[in-house]
Amino acid sequence: MKVRRLDTADATFTEALESLTRYEAALDDRVQETVRGIIADVRMRGDAALIEYTARFDGAVGTSMAGLTIGPEGLRAALDGLDPEVSAPLRSAAERVRRYHEHQLAQSWQYTEPDGTVLGQRITALDRVGIYVPGGKAAYPSSVLMNAIPARIAGVSELVMVTPVPRGERNPLVLAAAALAGVDRVFTIGGAQAVAALAYGTATVPRVDKIVGPGNAYVAAAKRQVFGQVGIDMIAGPSEILIIADGCAPPDWMAMDLFSQAEHDELAQVLILSPDPAYLDRVAESIARLLPGMPRKEVIESSLGARGALIRTRDLEEACEIASRIAPEHLELAVEDPQTWLPRLRNAGAIFLGRWSSEAVGDYCAGPNHVLPTSGTARFSSPLGVYDFQKRTSLIGLTADGARRLGGLAATLARGEGLEAHAQSAEYREKETG
Repeated sequence: MKVRRLDTADATFTEALESLTRYEAALDDRVQETVRGIIADVRMRGDAALIEYTARFDGAVGTSMAGLTIGPEGLRAALDGLDPEVSAPLRSAAERVRRYHEHQLAQSWQYTEPDGTVLGQRITALDRVGIYVPGGKAAYPSSVLMNAIPARIAGVSELVMVTPVPRGERNPLVLAAAALAGVDRVFTIGGAQAVAALAYGTATVPRVDKIVGPGNAYVAAAKRQVFGQVGIDMIAGPSEILIIADGCAPPDWMAMDLFSQAEHDELAQVLILSPDPAYLDRVAESIARLLPGMPRKEVIESSLGARGALIRTRDLEEACEIASRIAPEHLELAVEDPQTWLPRLRNAGAIFLGRWSSEAVGDYCAGPNHVLPTSGTARFSSPLGVYDFQKRTSLIGLTADGARRLGGLAATLARGEGLEAHAQSAEYREKETG
């Protein structure tokens, strides 16, 4: 196939780039209305609604909530039953994810001013977190690790996972990952109904404080609608990869790296930027040659055609500037000396340094989280991490001297805002001498 070519020297480049990279999550009115009805139904009928929706959408007919629940014993059995050739890599990935995220754990702190005033910040974990794991077209044990392990490190008391199992076919690798990551129990339900159950609780499914994890349009719409009732991680768009290349990596590597994200979704964004047009020609040749052999050829081809491009830049500095403007989910810095160019990259969910660093390794076992901001939100958002499962509470402890020192200041500012009760509240303590 022929992939779109862009050149920063063209007068129409900026307009073409903005059109290519713009992604506005379509809030389909029908999806929104359907989800609104499902949420209301689950709130009203609880478990009965969950059983009915699971039968309708997943084919789990004639079951009960007990039949849709997997406890610690079932999760452990799934882990113990894995072939060692499968369980060993899963355990290794879990350990790498755990080791990386342990560095993110924040600690409480406080300090005392000369008059005895104590100020500080207390760090506490969320009590209960719900993890949504897709289970329709594919299974994602890696997502279980990436969502559950940081929560456990943060100190979350209870982890509840929901995942649909169409036709009742449970994926042992997903359940094994849940056991490794410390999930307490799993409910084999999915869709908007699972999000509603986590947000509001039913007789069987406990209400959580935050919901994390990806899903389809109905799951995303449900997370959007329950936000405020519970916390959520983010509303994620299609996968993205942007590669900055100086020609040091074999073109086949670059083509396959583009494929690795294109195969996720027909709307995935896949871009490569290079100042070397001859190198881009070789990447284009690799794409054409390798694509026919890919199992998900149609999906990759759709992604490359809709939101893919080979972009010639004036130099690597311009490539970095464009990349920072796009703020991609994944950014591969496939250049000879990546540390030289790293300071020029301001916005990205994850940056892969050098030609040996494939995005695919980051998805599974490098250690950093693969739940990343998309659709340009890396300009102001961060990867999922331990900090997403911790709360910060301010601590303020005044002594009598501190109250006298700060009372007048507070009263003056309060009256400037027209809030007399605030002013007098501060002054009562300022004037107290006992």
